[in-house]
Amino acid sequence: MSLTPEQRVELHGFNNLTKSLSFNMYDICYTKTKEEREAYINYIHEQYNAERLTHILSTVTEMIGAHILNIAKQDYVPQGSSVTILVSEGPVDEAPMEAFEESPGPLGNAVVAGLDKSHITVHTYPEYHPADGISTFRADIDVSTCGEISPLKALNYLIHSFETDVMVIDYRVRGFTRDVNGHKLFIDHDINSIQNYIPEEVQELYHMIDVNVYQENIFHTKCRLRQFDLDNYLFGYRKDSLPKEEQVEITKKLKTEMEEIFYGKNIIH
Repeated sequence: MSLTPEQRVELHGFNNLTKSLSFNMYDICYTKTKEEREAYINYIHEQYNAERLTHILSTVTEMIGAHILNIAKQDYVPQGSSVTILVSEGPVDEAPMEAFEESPGPLGNAVVAGLDKSHITVHTYPEYHPADGISTFRADIDVSTCGEISPLKALNYLIHSFETDVMVIDYRVRGFTRDVNGHKLFIDHDINSIQNYIPEEVQELYHMIDVNVYQENIFHTKCRLRQFDLDNYLFGYRKDSLPKEEQVEITKKLKTEMEEIFYGKNIIH
């Protein structure tokens, strides 16, 4: 819901609310041999190295209307990458009203909004099961902002920037700001679910559950891909090259991995 200039609460000084978005994505693959596993890790490194991640975070920075102050990036040996960006922004009253609407953000067009200071980070974690042939790539992105705009505006773009089987998304508003009478404001926008910021066409692709603590302004959404096609999880070959029994066994392993990540616990069959 957007507010007219007359509806906006006049603040005493700067908006001191801190809004934090944590976006965790998981890409799962079956790598039967050591060679397949190494090829998958190399593929992940090429797709999500520090240079590519810097581009993704730089686009996020543009979307939330911030200016880059500093970039620190690193590719690790043997695997994984990290990028941290410090940003700042001009006066809040330069932001257009549509920037504050509760709706999914864009895929690539900039959203101008007012921020004072902020940081955006990403860390990647490729890993694999020692015996079962399951390889899992995880990327953790954190966007923390001060001011009126919510970092959730960048969520739609982040979802489309990664090949995602499972997503775990957290959003929290911390601290308080004051109106001109000194009255504390602990949140400055309406929200009842992170799903408000995920387009319907994306929601149709995922099974989603919410765990929210409204009185603490804490919102949590988990997403798991609905459709399953084994061909999308084999690295370098198609399922038709495997016996039916092996297809069934691999499918069971992959789905168990997804369920364990989605529910956050080991599953004993």
